[in-house]
Amino acid sequence: MPDRPVLVAPQISRDPLGEALFPVRMQGVFYSHTDAGAPWALEIPPYPDCLAFHVVAEGGCLLEVDREPPVQLRAGDMALVPHGRGHWLRSEPGAAATGRVDELPQRMFGERYSILRCGGDGPRTVMICGVVSFEQPSVGRLLDVLPPILYRPGGEDDSRVRDVLRLMAAELRHMRPGGEAVTVRLADVLVIEAIRAWLAEAPAARTGWLGALRDPQLGRAISAVHRDPGAPWTVATLAREAAMSRSAFAARFTELVGEPAMRYVTRCRMEAARTRLAHGDTVAAVAATMGYQSEAAFSRAFTRMAGATPGGVRRAAAPSPAHSNAATTS
Repeated sequence: MPDRPVLVAPQISRDPLGEALFPVRMQGVFYSHTDAGAPWALEIPPYPDCLAFHVVAEGGCLLEVDREPPVQLRAGDMALVPHGRGHWLRSEPGAAATGRVDELPQRMFGERYSILRCGGDGPRTVMICGVVSFEQPSVGRLLDVLPPILYRPGGEDDSRVRDVLRLMAAELRHMRPGGEAVTVRLADVLVIEAIRAWLAEAPAARTGWLGALRDPQLGRAISAVHRDPGAPWTVATLAREAAMSRSAFAARFTELVGEPAMRYVTRCRMEAARTRLAHGDTVAAVAATMGYQSEAAFSRAFTRMAGATPGGVRRAAAPSPAHSNAATTS
């Protein structure tokens, strides 16, 4: 019988910046289909470690974030408030407060999606608003470099964004069965597209660790750390990933990223550890996954970097007994 052909795996061209964005998964804190008649003013309270977004389908409004110039949003526009800060949406300057979005009466669809109708008899504004968190620890560093308000005008020449906005506007105008699920997924796509567009354009995205990801040599080493932060990394092994000498790699890494390579590795490990602890993994299991020989050594490193003990982070994330009982009896 003839020999079977040998299948050779295709070579994968790695894009370090793409790798940083590809695994981004969002978890909705809440989404709201808002239909407001002027005059109205909605307060969105702070949500630490979260990103808020607002997409206008019809009408318009003002977005006000403390100490930042107000932004006028019109139909087709989108704005992100990435740092968890409280802010306001108003039909017009000085419009009296209607209330906090999480305290106003609204029609709920499931636990995280609502339809909110409020305001007066004036011109209507229809929009989808949401607050999302991110599962990956490295996303926190990505959000940190975003501006206080990330504004994407609807008239920009980006056919993909326009197509998604058109689909979302149609869903919001004529809600059909399953419309809330479609709207949520479209909103998530828009958030990622807005971040991608900013990364491609903003000078701030060309410095620090984001700038280093674009470097053809350092980017390979940083991506390797992101993929497996618990590996036994040393400056020498990272230099090999980057195809550089140890001394040249160490100097260039510190110059571009702003901190030594091994401190960056430790930071990535502790960010990944915090996520695992918050998901309920034991301290011993996380310590082993992050490459530590003992819980004590891991706990010292984690507390020094995170400002809290691993056990404290794990307990803070655990549901209370009352919440667990309610979940099982509901």
